Amino acid sequence: MSLSLKDKVAVVTGSTRGIGFAIAKEFAENNGAMTIVCSRIYEQAEVTIKKINSNKVFAAEVDVTSDISVKKFMEQILFKFGRIDILVNNAGYPFDRNIWYKRFHEVTDEELQKILEVDLQGTVRLSKAVIPSMLKKDSNKNGGGGVIINISSMPAIAGHTRGAPYTIAKSANIALTKCIAMEYGSENIRSYTMALGNISTLATYNSMTEN
Repeated sequence: MSLSLKDKVAVVTGSTRGIGFAIAKEFAENNGAMTIVCSRIYEQAEVTIKKINSNKVFAAEVDVTSDISVKKFMEQILFKFGRIDILVNNAGYPFDRNIWYKRFHEVTDEELQKILEVDLQGTVRLSKAVIPSMLKKDSNKNGGGGVIINISSMPAIAGHTRGAPYTIAKSANIALTKCIAMEYGSENIRSYTMALGNISTLATYNSMTEN
């Protein structure tokens, strides 16, 4: 039996494909949450919500690397829905073969920063933006709280022989999860990390060679 999230508002970044799309689809179709499907390109989010068999979806544009974009996004969602109960930080820098297969000492500062800006700083940016709304209570001091879920990966725990920049960013997300959980847990804001292994998505298939 699925957990009911009726009357909850869930934001899923990077949700027009892959893991993010699957999460958004589950929230909207099986859990009853009003689900915000996010993309850097609004038209992509709009096309995506038509693939979800639910009327509890809303397309929104947000670039997690931009403070201005995140601010506009928050203003839009809070104005329309009044709250955000769940944030899933899933947005990540696209798989780049040229970076992934470089040895750590060969990775340039620019390449590292490209990934950190999305996978780490994007998660920090959205979390900081959402927490104030989760702290708010009504006039009777009721309500408040929420859940922040950061998508990490197994290499962040076990290490890997490739993809050092991705692993560094995803490892930092685990630390961020702990910071949020410890600092805001007493105010009913929970934080979790999902450290995923290889998931069968188009991105996974496209990263494979014929051998």
